[in-house]
Amino acid sequence: MDRHQMLMTPHKDIPSPGRRLGALLTLRPLRLMGSLLIYLGLIGGIISVGCSKRTTPVEIGEKEQILFIANGTEPNELDPHLVNGIVEHKILQALFEGLLVPHPETLEPTPGVAEQWEVSEDGRLYTFFLRDNARWSNGDPVTAHDFTYSFQRILSPNLAAEYAYMLYTLKNAAAFHQGTLTDFGKVGAKALDDYTLQLELEAPLPYFLSLILHFSWYPLHPPSISENGSIDERDTQWTRSEQLISNGPFELKDWRLWDSLVVRKNPYYWDQSNVRLQEIHFLPIDNAHTEERAFRAGQVHITEALPKPKINAYKESGSPCLRIDPYLGVYYYLLNTTRPPLDDSRVRRALSLAVDRDAIVNNITRGGEEAARNFTPPETGGYTASFCLQESTTQAQQLLTQAGYPNGHGFPTIELLYNTSETHKIIAEAIQQMWKQKLNINVRLLNQDWKVYLASRRARDYQIARASWIGDYNDPNTFLDLWTSYSGNNHSGWSNEDYDQLIKQAGRTLDPHQRLEFFQQAETLLVTQLPMIPIYFYKKVYLIDPSVKNWYPNILDWHPYKYIYLSGSSEHTDKAPDLPSN
Repeated sequence: MDRHQMLMTPHKDIPSPGRRLGALLTLRPLRLMGSLLIYLGLIGGIISVGCSKRTTPVEIGEKEQILFIANGTEPNELDPHLVNGIVEHKILQALFEGLLVPHPETLEPTPGVAEQWEVSEDGRLYTFFLRDNARWSNGDPVTAHDFTYSFQRILSPNLAAEYAYMLYTLKNAAAFHQGTLTDFGKVGAKALDDYTLQLELEAPLPYFLSLILHFSWYPLHPPSISENGSIDERDTQWTRSEQLISNGPFELKDWRLWDSLVVRKNPYYWDQSNVRLQEIHFLPIDNAHTEERAFRAGQVHITEALPKPKINAYKESGSPCLRIDPYLGVYYYLLNTTRPPLDDSRVRRALSLAVDRDAIVNNITRGGEEAARNFTPPETGGYTASFCLQESTTQAQQLLTQAGYPNGHGFPTIELLYNTSETHKIIAEAIQQMWKQKLNINVRLLNQDWKVYLASRRARDYQIARASWIGDYNDPNTFLDLWTSYSGNNHSGWSNEDYDQLIKQAGRTLDPHQRLEFFQQAETLLVTQLPMIPIYFYKKVYLIDPSVKNWYPNILDWHPYKYIYLSGSSEHTDKAPDLPSN
């Protein structure tokens, strides 16, 4: 973002860490040794040379409790109200803490800033009792007023927060966000005193305690916002490294664009005695092959992904570093339904029917992914969609003919946008070929880096865009409310009043069976209209060093860093952080 450029943007001729490391690892052996020593010295001054032996960051990290994570790409922002990506979420989990925090194994809500809470008999009133020793990273107390201020900010219409709809469960929150109500005092969020917060819901919500684990519910430091602009002003200076005040187990130490983002242990964190890690280095390596080489060279403890061609080799070797975890997410293509010819649902369906999903998961992704013929992953909160797509080249050709493009004649060249990733590129090339062979249409591929790609999506400056959605909680609502007309993350331009009504009805009903039936009807409508093309359901495939402890597999890939620590085989387990009781 612009506010980081003066202090943190490297010289344009200096390559990113991923590119530097990738280049170094392809040099001849003698040159490689010297170049790696220089690189390691630059990134942290943590090189120890003796008898020709190098000490890697991973080895140093084990001794000094410094965790190195390959984070996929450069984060777009650190403002919890203005982000919507996994890249940013991983960092925000270190910097901020909400009312509750997820258990590292089960993801069950456990005490965070709130040490206890009460729920009314009708399930609509939640009272949270905040701990009086919760502090911001500058020593200020964290209060109930900080939460109400933050809720007002994310719901402010002028802020245009994409995740504002996550708070619509609060009484009158939707009306305030949509501008039909201007008095925030009528929204169901009240600070009864400095350490008592009361939240009133529009209707009982069975997953509410899991919902508020999401970063859209994090508190922000009000003086940091007001000192840099108005409450509803975007793109101010408050997230610069020397100004960002947070309340989580870590605080921001340094942010160098396309180099590293470093957080360090927050001495004011209420549970700091239980935090073992001293620092976490998030490295923006956007190439899976570079990540894998960095892992083998001892540069990182954890990769974001693994090159698809190497998955089988790691499987066959029985490597203890390979992890294939369940992951509640879907990979899909987003369609701009406001631009011809994609404004025609027959065209959208034809494109979807011509995609060979089994070929993609069997020949490209190869990590145990499941072909997606609907949008919500199976068994999400006990829900599995009953209506699914079935590929058919014949039907796809018929639909294209009905839309006025027999055998693809007259069909304009369309553009497929994807953010930088070798896997995204390979999948895009495969689908480009499928559409050419089956439908005789031409597709032009366009690659953009993460920040530019996000801006293009928000502005609807695209025709088809690679996308993914990872569940924010284990319930079908986290997937299906994405496509409502009021969702800030719905960048397709598609809206349907019947669909909106079904999602609202699901949110109001107390009968669990009727609730799931509303979701079934909504997803059937969604998959019939197709503002997106589902491709596959995720598995999380990555590498992790055995020294990383308390990193448990879970379907949301959430790993609270306060419980993570590094340990060699000789270190006693009684030094491990205490895990919360279930």
